[in-house]
Amino acid sequence: MTGSGMRKRLNPPIAGLTLITLMATAVPAPSHAQLPTLPAPRDSQTSPSPNPNNVPFPPASALEGSPIPSFSTPPSSPEAPPPPAGSRPSGFSNLPPETPYTLGAGDRVRVDVFDVPEYSGEFAVLVDGTLNLPVIGAVTVRGRTLQQASETISQLYARYVRRPLVTVGLLAPRPVTIAVAGEVNRPGTYTAGAQGGAGAGTVAGQFPTVTQAITLAGGITQAAAVGEVKLRRRNSPTTYTINLWALLNQGDISQDVALRDGDTLFIPTVTDVNPTDTRTLADASFANRQAQPINIAIVGEVARPGPYEITGGGAGTGGATGAVTGATTGVAAGGGTAGGPPTITKAIQVAGGITSQADVRSVTIRRPTRSGQSKVIEVNLWEMLRTGDISQDVILQNGDTITIPTATAIDPAEATILAGASISPNTIVVNVVGEVTRAGAIPVPPNTPLNQAILAAGGFNTRAKKSKVDLIRLNPNGSVSKREVEVDLAQGINEEGNPTLRNNDVVVVRRSTVASIGDTLGTVLSPITNFFGFLNLFGF
Repeated sequence: MTGSGMRKRLNPPIAGLTLITLMATAVPAPSHAQLPTLPAPRDSQTSPSPNPNNVPFPPASALEGSPIPSFSTPPSSPEAPPPPAGSRPSGFSNLPPETPYTLGAGDRVRVDVFDVPEYSGEFAVLVDGTLNLPVIGAVTVRGRTLQQASETISQLYARYVRRPLVTVGLLAPRPVTIAVAGEVNRPGTYTAGAQGGAGAGTVAGQFPTVTQAITLAGGITQAAAVGEVKLRRRNSPTTYTINLWALLNQGDISQDVALRDGDTLFIPTVTDVNPTDTRTLADASFANRQAQPINIAIVGEVARPGPYEITGGGAGTGGATGAVTGATTGVAAGGGTAGGPPTITKAIQVAGGITSQADVRSVTIRRPTRSGQSKVIEVNLWEMLRTGDISQDVILQNGDTITIPTATAIDPAEATILAGASISPNTIVVNVVGEVTRAGAIPVPPNTPLNQAILAAGGFNTRAKKSKVDLIRLNPNGSVSKREVEVDLAQGINEEGNPTLRNNDVVVVRRSTVASIGDTLGTVLSPITNFFGFLNLFGF
């Protein structure tokens, strides 16, 4: 067969194929997400949900083989690097990672189906965790991320839309429910709303943080171990440890973790209470800021031991009420102002101040905790008076019991300093009776020695026995003691010859020997003198 003959046999088929190819390329391809114009299928009555927009339903066969593009949200920001070594104690677990947000009942989202505005709009996640969307009806999204919800909706819309592109964005997050337990003032469950909306990405930072949740629970107590706060996430076996000391001391904001719905916070009890820490914790933003009265007890070497109610917390209004002595407002019993947080010195002032026998070096505070065990805080108020160490003026909390022990020995120099301190009363009252110029109740400064009290009463009169006096004292156990003291007005303070006096002590100045003999003779001769006086009455 010649070449020309073969060309005659092949040209018609080739021409036909060429024509078909030209016609195919001339027809425009549909867009990625457009509604086909095919008539509605006969089985439209079995569609998943009503068609409120009257959009024609394409048959499933028309879309067979159409690829469903997967939706991908912008990648979340990489996890923040761990804080530098030493910012939290060794052995602590890492901070929780920034996982994508999961949807739940109450979330409000924006669903956009590209090129299909009829299917797009704003929707709320219902109580059962579903979105009620056009055409496809109820779609379960509870527990799914935004990306997962987008992929699920894309797959469901693929039956009606060719190659659908679906994006899901978070408009308004649902309120977050958090449980807070341990060393907080009001443990329990709290609900907090997010601070504004967010886009399709992660929303970390828009939700309540650890410190904000603690504030909702009334703030930490003074026994809180803020360096070991425990965080447990719902459906997670891992317990994370938050070190809020790193936040307070180093400004490590990564410790103030954003919380998620269902998180549980536990603030454990500190092993040993450090007086310095109480000041730092009281100034923290997540400390108790409400001026609520607290009930404390103070026993030992104070003028009026017993239970008291003290107002404190934040910039409190001040004032205190003694359970026995009545109310004290504005200025406490010791003369110091009662505003601000309740401290141990304010409690001592309300109780009338320390006595002259107080051992201010060994003051203790017994503090109840949420764990049921009491913690003992040792306070050295002498160090505060000597060096100005304000950390020793521990901030009190409800239920504290303060004990002021009795000193075994009194240093005269220290007694003078203590007498002028704010924890001492302004004055005490001693009774000087007998042979003095102004006998009676004499107000004197605390820790006044016996010699000074005698001089405050005007000193000895001409009838006084100046070598010895009697000191009568009512003891705390109810007994009365009496002892004779040899007086030397020139000597300094000492327990034998010039002891410091306590409130309500009685100093008895006796008559001298000459005055006693004269008074005795006067008593004996009094009847005779009266007889001669009677005779004089009748002119004898």
